[in-house]
Amino acid sequence: MSLANYLVLAAILFAIGAVIVLVRKSAVISLMGVELMLNSSNLVLVTFARIHGNVAGEAMAFFVMVVAAAEVVVGLAIIVSIFKSRDTTSVDDVNLLKN
Repeated sequence: MSLANYLVLAAILFAIGAVIVLVRKSAVISLMGVELMLNSSNLVLVTFARIHGNVAGEAMAFFVMVVAAAEVVVGLAIIVSIFKSRDTTSVDDVNLLKN
């Protein structure tokens, strides 16, 4: 497979993730969209690392996965806290954290 195939796949995955984040109202689904965008960036990093023959892109993809895991833990903790107090996970209720 060529470089263009991987880049097109990554662009499609990123676009799907961006649409999910912009369209969906559930915070959990929005986090899934962010994860899809991060995985598409990992695909680009690993693709260029393989093309150039070094491991810098693969190491960077590993760090992106670590940050994504931390983001999921913190995001889900916030979502669970909001759900316990307000019984909703809607992103439209952004003023929940003001109280």
